Amino acid sequence: MTKIPLAKLKKGVKAKIVEVTAGKQMAHRLSSIGLRHGAYITKLSTFALKGPVTVKVGSTTIALGHGMAEKVMVEVS
Repeated sequence: MTKIPLAKLKKGVKAKIVEVTAGKQMAHRLSSIGLRHGAYITKLSTFALKGPVTVKVGSTTIALGHGMAEKVMVEVS
């Protein structure tokens, strides 16, 4: 399967996180909010002009900045 950044995932699509291409501190921060390798997510929305990306992990809804979403690599499930 092909990996793509979370920011490029289409709205309503489910995917599995396969890699976080961020520094150690950002990777830890993302992991602490549930965005870790192997987690399944659903993209809820994207705002225009590189605004925040909203995803659902389990029963939690999380908004990420566009830059952070670019560092989370996913595979469509």
